[in-house]
Amino acid sequence: MEIHVVQRGETLWRIAQRYGNDINQIILVNQLDNPDVLVVGQSLVIPDPNQEYVVTPGDNLWQIAQRYGVTVNELAQANNITNPSLIFVGELLEIPYFTHIVQVGEFLWGIAQQYNVPINQIVDANNITNPSYIYPGQRLRIPSAIKPVIEVNSYITQTNEQARREVLALGSNFTYISPFMYSVQEDGTITELQEAPVLEAARATNVSPLLVLTNFTGGEFSSDLAATILRSPELQETLITNILEKIRAKGYDGINIDFEYVYPEDRENYNDFLRRLVARFHPEGLIVSTALAPKDSADQEGLLYEAHDYAAHGEIVDFVVVMTYEWGWAGGRPWAIAPVNEVREVLDFAVTVIPRDKIMMGVPLYGRDWEIPWQEGTTARTLSPKAAVQLAAEYGVEIQYNETYQAPFFRYVDESGQEHEVWFEDARSVQAKYDTVKDYNLRGVSYWVLGQSFPENWAVLGDNFTIRKL
Repeated sequence: MEIHVVQRGETLWRIAQRYGNDINQIILVNQLDNPDVLVVGQSLVIPDPNQEYVVTPGDNLWQIAQRYGVTVNELAQANNITNPSLIFVGELLEIPYFTHIVQVGEFLWGIAQQYNVPINQIVDANNITNPSYIYPGQRLRIPSAIKPVIEVNSYITQTNEQARREVLALGSNFTYISPFMYSVQEDGTITELQEAPVLEAARATNVSPLLVLTNFTGGEFSSDLAATILRSPELQETLITNILEKIRAKGYDGINIDFEYVYPEDRENYNDFLRRLVARFHPEGLIVSTALAPKDSADQEGLLYEAHDYAAHGEIVDFVVVMTYEWGWAGGRPWAIAPVNEVREVLDFAVTVIPRDKIMMGVPLYGRDWEIPWQEGTTARTLSPKAAVQLAAEYGVEIQYNETYQAPFFRYVDESGQEHEVWFEDARSVQAKYDTVKDYNLRGVSYWVLGQSFPENWAVLGDNFTIRKL
């Protein structure tokens, strides 16, 4: 797979010719509604025609397997496909083996080096008895290069039929799905959530659902509500009992605690609550995780940060989601949602107190549109990465790219004469984030939030990683 940035004067046909690819494959994987309209600075994902295939209307897995000389089972296994009849138009499939025709003077070790594949894997794939003997014209099956294995969580706020279809279509990319949200109540009970469609799709795609529990009430996170629970061991036991009943009834595999704006004086109370939770969850084989504000030091001040004890969470729970996004928040100044330099500053601290294999790095799936000059009290509009590109096309402006933040942005003037600034994510920006995951050797990534169209992301994710299923 390649990432191509559109240059002035380019057409999709010319880009397809440059990469030796089928133009329809590029259209489908990028979900281009109007292939005749490209934006200068737009990032496109270009599949490798020898190693990747984008599902087209009318395809089935057997046909695709036949085309590439692999079995349906091999193709399904390589792409985390639980049900071979469940594939979707636009889905990028990795071909587990591709063909190399031996040339005069080639040796097996050189071919292995060329494709970055261990020589023993080529030997096994071709039943070669003597690795020193291959001959010109021989067709070798070359296994796809081994990729790092990570876990992927995604939060989802919609739980309707549309959400079910989205999880079905994208489920091969997820280890966990976290429907947002259940809220704790003052008496230790929890609110209800009608998330059956999402849980059904999770089961169909072998995704482990996590129950998200928050201190959210009345339209905001409540410090007082958290204090009520965290200062009462008796209420905590009642709460844990109620959570377990809900988890058993709905088939969750664990929990994600997202308590925000907890009073600093409740820091140790929060840690103790997590210890109680783990003590009752782990004997039942249930996962316990937390969501943490993005801190760059242990003593970072502010109500959002002080009660989030990175070291304690890293010791107590199975993994943490570090919410490395929202620098460019709706009520603030125009900025990249997750500038990589800021993300790395948070991770530089996090890895000193939390085991790397317990850290899930937050990744945003959205962008924002601010009116500028920015004024205090105004709110930016949230939009999907796909909608951002369409907006740039509508107003005929070029997309720029900030190398420090590793994020795309552009400015435009609307019909009323109001100037805007838009920051969003594209294939380049998520590639920078996935490089960060590799550099820090993290457990994986956690998305906020499904429901935003960002087709390039899933192709880039699959090109970088193998996704672990539990």
